[in-house]
Amino acid sequence: MDLMMSGVNSQQFVTLLQNLWKVLMWTRVKIKLLLCSIATLDGNMRDIVFLLDGSDNTRKGFPAIRDFLYKMIENFYVEQKKDRVAVIQYSNVAVANFYLNSFLRKEDMLNSVRGLSHKGGRPLNTGAALKFVKENVFTSSSGSRYMDGVKQILILLSSGRSRDNVDEPASALKEFGVLVVGIGTKSSDSRELHNISHDSSFVLTVSELIELPEIQQQLLSTMTRAIVQVPTKTPTVITTIPGKVRTIDLETARKDVVFLLDGSDGTRSGFPAMRDFVQRVVEKLTVEENRDRVSVVQYSREPEANFYLNTYTTKENVVDAVTGLRHKGGRPLNTGAALQYVRDNVFTASSGSRRLDGVPQLLILLSGGRSFDNVDTPAAALKELGVRVFGIGTRSSDKREMQRISQDPSYALSVSEFTDLPSIQYVSLLIFNFYLSVDLETARKDVVFLLDGSDGTRSGFPAMRDFVQRVVEKFTVEENRDRVSVVQYSREPENHFNLNTYTTKEDIVATIEGIRHKGGRPLNTGAALQHVRDNVFNASSGSRHLEGVPQILILLNGGRSFDNVNTPASALKKLGVKVFAVGTRSSDIRELQKISYNPRFALSVSEFTDLPNVQQQLMSALGSVIVRAPSRDVVFLLDGSDGTRAGFPAMRDFVQRVVETLAVDENKDRVALVQYSRDPAAQFYLNTFNTKDDIVNTVRGLRHKGGRPLNTGAALQYVRDNIFTASSGSRSLQGIPQMLILLSGGRSNDNVDVSASALKESGVLIFGIGTRNSSREVERIVTDPKTQIFQSGFPKSNVDLFSLLFHIRLVDKSIARKDVVFLLDGSDGTRSGFPAMRDFVQRVVEKLTVEENRDRVSVVQYSREPEANFYLNTYTTKENVVDAVTGLRHKGGRPLNTGAALQYVRDNVFTASSGSRRLDGVPQLLILLSGGRSFDNVDTPAAALKELGVKVFAIGTRSSDSREMQRISQDPSQAMSVSDFTDLPSIQQQLLSSVETVTDLCNLCLFSVDLETARKDVVFLLDGSDGTRSGFPAMRDFVQRVVEKLTVEENRDRVSVVQYSREPEANFYLNTYTTKENVVDAVTGLRHKGGRPLNTGAALQYVRDNVFTASSGSRRLDGVPQLLILLSGGRSFDNVDTPAAALKELGVKVFAIGTRSSDSREMQRISQDPSQAMSVSDFTDLPSIQQQLLSSTDLCNLCLFSVDLETARKDVVFLLDGSDGTRSGFPAMRDFVQRVVEKLTVEENRDRVSVVQYSREPEANFYLNTYTTKENVVDAVTGLRHKGGRPLNTGAALQYVRDNVFTASSGSRRLDGVPQLLILLSGGRSFDNVDTPAAALKELGVKVFAVGTRSSDIRELQKISYDPSFALSVSEFTDLPNVHQQLISVLGTVIVPDPTMKPTVKPTIIGKKKDVVFLLDGSDGTRAGFPAMRDFVQRVVETLAVDENKDRVALVQYSRDPAAQFYLNTFNTKDDIVNTVRGLRHKGGRPLNTGAALQYVRDNIFTASSGSRSLQGIPQMLILLSGGRSNDNVDVSASALKESGVLIFGIGTQNSSREVERIVTDPSYSQSVSEFTDIPRVQDLVSRCLQLEQGALIAEKCRGYHKIPVKQCLSRISQTFRASSSNCYPLWKQWLLELLQKPQQF
Repeated sequence: MDLMMSGVNSQQFVTLLQNLWKVLMWTRVKIKLLLCSIATLDGNMRDIVFLLDGSDNTRKGFPAIRDFLYKMIENFYVEQKKDRVAVIQYSNVAVANFYLNSFLRKEDMLNSVRGLSHKGGRPLNTGAALKFVKENVFTSSSGSRYMDGVKQILILLSSGRSRDNVDEPASALKEFGVLVVGIGTKSSDSRELHNISHDSSFVLTVSELIELPEIQQQLLSTMTRAIVQVPTKTPTVITTIPGKVRTIDLETARKDVVFLLDGSDGTRSGFPAMRDFVQRVVEKLTVEENRDRVSVVQYSREPEANFYLNTYTTKENVVDAVTGLRHKGGRPLNTGAALQYVRDNVFTASSGSRRLDGVPQLLILLSGGRSFDNVDTPAAALKELGVRVFGIGTRSSDKREMQRISQDPSYALSVSEFTDLPSIQYVSLLIFNFYLSVDLETARKDVVFLLDGSDGTRSGFPAMRDFVQRVVEKFTVEENRDRVSVVQYSREPENHFNLNTYTTKEDIVATIEGIRHKGGRPLNTGAALQHVRDNVFNASSGSRHLEGVPQILILLNGGRSFDNVNTPASALKKLGVKVFAVGTRSSDIRELQKISYNPRFALSVSEFTDLPNVQQQLMSALGSVIVRAPSRDVVFLLDGSDGTRAGFPAMRDFVQRVVETLAVDENKDRVALVQYSRDPAAQFYLNTFNTKDDIVNTVRGLRHKGGRPLNTGAALQYVRDNIFTASSGSRSLQGIPQMLILLSGGRSNDNVDVSASALKESGVLIFGIGTRNSSREVERIVTDPKTQIFQSGFPKSNVDLFSLLFHIRLVDKSIARKDVVFLLDGSDGTRSGFPAMRDFVQRVVEKLTVEENRDRVSVVQYSREPEANFYLNTYTTKENVVDAVTGLRHKGGRPLNTGAALQYVRDNVFTASSGSRRLDGVPQLLILLSGGRSFDNVDTPAAALKELGVKVFAIGTRSSDSREMQRISQDPSQAMSVSDFTDLPSIQQQLLSSVETVTDLCNLCLFSVDLETARKDVVFLLDGSDGTRSGFPAMRDFVQRVVEKLTVEENRDRVSVVQYSREPEANFYLNTYTTKENVVDAVTGLRHKGGRPLNTGAALQYVRDNVFTASSGSRRLDGVPQLLILLSGGRSFDNVDTPAAALKELGVKVFAIGTRSSDSREMQRISQDPSQAMSVSDFTDLPSIQQQLLSSTDLCNLCLFSVDLETARKDVVFLLDGSDGTRSGFPAMRDFVQRVVEKLTVEENRDRVSVVQYSREPEANFYLNTYTTKENVVDAVTGLRHKGGRPLNTGAALQYVRDNVFTASSGSRRLDGVPQLLILLSGGRSFDNVDTPAAALKELGVKVFAVGTRSSDIRELQKISYDPSFALSVSEFTDLPNVHQQLISVLGTVIVPDPTMKPTVKPTIIGKKKDVVFLLDGSDGTRAGFPAMRDFVQRVVETLAVDENKDRVALVQYSRDPAAQFYLNTFNTKDDIVNTVRGLRHKGGRPLNTGAALQYVRDNIFTASSGSRSLQGIPQMLILLSGGRSNDNVDVSASALKESGVLIFGIGTQNSSREVERIVTDPSYSQSVSEFTDIPRVQDLVSRCLQLEQGALIAEKCRGYHKIPVKQCLSRISQTFRASSSNCYPLWKQWLLELLQKPQQF
């Protein structure tokens, strides 16, 4: 072809063909094309890797190699955008001396080369080295620019024959596009070098290494050559497929091509050229009904279709239509809207698109200017739909915009004017056709068949097998196309083969033919669904869901499931699996519809022999889900902090423009918006608005939030927990794409990684726009760095989450409370045994302390249906309960429905209205006595009880089903058995001991920290204003005296001093001084600051943001207590509430000391607790309160449970319906409020009250901090006047009290842990939506009680209430006295202690059971040490008590990917495990991805389906053996394991010890060996660590509840630790030593 006629110069054409060739070579590893832009690629850029033989054979010649390398590099252009160089040495293994991105200056590189040392070692493994450079050096993370089309060159210098095979890794490099040059010596294998090198002309040889300078020039010349083969025609393209060559004939390919033409005013003169270009391209197509289809759309302000894909079916008609095109005209240019239009209106089946049939969809955009609206979202939507976009622009276009719109930046072409379009016509056609050739028929899918193999399908199984075979025949089974797996199940599932087992259709069909029916019962479909989710749809089993390949499950089911299917079905949908269910007449069609991705995907036949009738229907449905749904849920997260004030209008406009491009509708696109700074605030939710106009109007009216600091991490977590939820309108469970668009203008003050990872894991696609202050952080947050505007890395911090250990002690049993429910089998089968059951209950009750605020008892009998004999709040004395039990009569009836009875007690007895105090943290116990097997299913209700926190003890007889009893019980060990009920006395003591253990463990209290050993960070904030000049010496002396009482050392106490007046100033920080002498000297030298006014608020904010930080020495993240002591001599000129609340939220304990000139209320508000605000007349009186302060800083005894109701504090808000409809009832409402207030203790530090009235709008009558005495509140209530108005907007009122009343500024003490109560009195149905604000109140922790009349909507009130049982009803408000006592009782049930006071306890191994997982490094680097690792595992297992109900063991090996050798529930005997371990084979592979392996064990091993008993409280332990540094990040996955309660031990080598230390629970839990052959040295240590649980158990017993004499107990503890004599649990050991020294404390 004439290159000049095509308008492309020879260099451009050669470059194009180079890149096309490169893409051809990559088709094995990349389906997506990476074509470089013709105009911009710089052919002078090279990535050059030297692979040097560093084996023992080259020791003498290595100086010559080094000199040769030095001289070569001197000839290169080493710069960021020119040449990059890496150097790798190898012998038996390869080691990188430096990577392609290590040095970007030649001088630095040459200095490194000068210092190169010979590696040494044997044998010479050239194959492994070639593989190493491909996987670890020619990668983006190592600096390779192959994605940008930069030439990749490998120079191999080898002086011997390779010990391993080189052919496969050499081929892989060539296919990857790497140009390999081989240099050998006389000792090399010439044939081997030829095989490795690009071709024979790229092989250079020397006799000895000292002769290398002689070939230097020859090598430089070789590197400048390019071997290119120019194709002479385009219709046929040859693609490389592993194992074969495939020719694709473009003459038979089908495609749908849409031209989108810029028809705005700016293209009037160029439009004829655009029209001609379209015509010429169409001439090259084969336009026919079943071949190519064409559409043309023009756009300016709005788009307009000239004709659709199904308008014309012949080329002549299309050409005629194009010839007749008239320029549209108009402005502005809205390319985004046009892209959205073609997506929604042209690439649709009704317009002729064959996308659902797998026909490639192409969009060719011709644009002559920059778009006035946003193009990113609609462009992404097109790509998501599978449309391939090619953009062609002019010099007036925005080049970056065109690249963002195009499928790949290299598909964005450019001309000066549209009249130059002929110059790129050939290039564009070549790209289009080449792209199609590679992408043709690439619709890939992973299909799993789940077959019912239970006894009920035996006769129908051959038909099922034939059906699967026929469906598979329709697939294209290849490595990079369709994959298939088959699983059979009955009671348990069983894999026949995984997705990566077979790569040919023949193998799969042959295997299916040989499948035999499994058999068994019952049918557990739920467990099978969970199994395929956890074990088949994962990467290790061949699933490609992380690559976006559709995941399909086809279930063939012949009966109703015996277990629950809802949870696993939801989990599959959440994972993105499309489930199709086919059942028979024996199946439950509703169950199948719930399981299916969509109810219409549940198909049915009479018998399995009728399956052929639905085959075509299934295939059609399959085709419809290969693409994503057209709807999406879009959430905008906007930085509303002080730093974005100036830019906020632009952010608001951006959101508006994006929304304009969406198709907002309840069933299409949904939008939510959240603003954040310190805290996030939802402006509206995904289900707030259903029209675009409503959203746009709301966005226009947005006001900047303001505030600091910027907590992006908290905001990301907020949107995950509160916006991407079903209650807020998210449709993630329906498979609708979830998108988050983050606009951030600064660096976050908190950690963003965990919350960003959580969002990504939940399937949210994150886009980010940052400024220069935030770009690196935004890149870490987004799903893909390409979806944000800056691209650079950012180091991740590592925080030790387990450095804090508080002592714990058990609350005295004498004050322990519990709610005990007896569930008695009253069926016909227990008639003779019932007296014994009744006596047993009576004897157990005799052991309880039945009182109003202690133990409560209920009894329920059941047979076919349950019946409560009495509830938990029926009797309040033991005598009454015993009398009621004595009078029990046998119920009778059949059959025995234990499941229904369990559900009944959950829904009707363990509720607040029936007397349950579950919400107060009181232990909930259920004791079941059952004399037979249940007729209905018990699993779901038993699980529901456990989920509610109820501890279940089951007692059965020989007629009962022991397995059923174990499944019902909290723990299988808590299922007891007797021959007959007359034997119940024999287990009475066993039951009472179990109950004691459970209730004691439920009543944990934080023990006060001993000031002699505790660490603390203490900051003094001193008023240095003009008003304290005379008192400053006294303040200074006071600080000095307090410091004298502290133990100031590096790892003990730290001190900082800050002075403030108008502005704060740090005199020194927490990490400035490490000795008491230095601190005292600094304090002595303090000079008064001076200045006015006094801005205490700004000073509090300053210490929060600048002193209580890690960089200033704060150890808050290590769990060290943070104390602030404020000395203030006057009232603050600015607001103190917000910064004080922020400090408390950070966990800082604030103590405020004021003088008579201070504002005492201000001091109380600032302090952690008002009682911690102290006062003196003058600062000279400070010595008088010194001891009081030191006592207060003893961190207090904070309890988790058993709050005394007499001293409990609460904030109570009354929300009264003041609308026109309640005018007559208002006096009764007012009297009701007054009577309730009379029951409260209204004082500053006790109860607070607020009243709000509402109708159309709410209005506060008074706030929580308006009155501080009961008299004042009662007077205010008496004077209330009815508000009036309509309509009744209860939703707005709920939102109002959330945002304006339950706030610190209005007197709420929520941040102090004070219970927040809302009592709503409503006389009608709300006119607006109540769901969202009600949910927001509950999320805030507000307990809502609703009282309505017959005019109210009772369902609405139940939705509003904290619990449906908290919704009360009267006929009229005059009947309110009837529910007065009921309300007061319910109120008492929710006075819970401070929810923030949670014990931070280092994981301890308590109990006789444990789940132990070994994670072994099976990479190439541990081959030699693997036998030692295997022996180590075997010896540790020998020390365990392996049994289903004792210790369980799992083992995982990993390198690049993890692989489970066996799970926690695979083996039940020690012999089986030991035998399996003995037979372990080394996995091999590289690189080493420890982070991915940690994540794998968290997601796939420490799960119930894999045998983990974490939900039963069994300790979870991971033992990691790692021999090298991980190639990926380990911090996030390690933190996730720790957060889930897994105790991590680690053994590393000299290469991995530091990383292992970061991974383990505590650095002391890591051990290091030189090589794994040294591992026996730490063998006993690890075993003893695992057995220290016995010491911990004895320690618990010492704490009082097993009555072991203290001396005997201490002696046993001492023996335990003498036996261990290790540093395994240093903190436990320290605690036990203190216990030995101070036994009187316990």
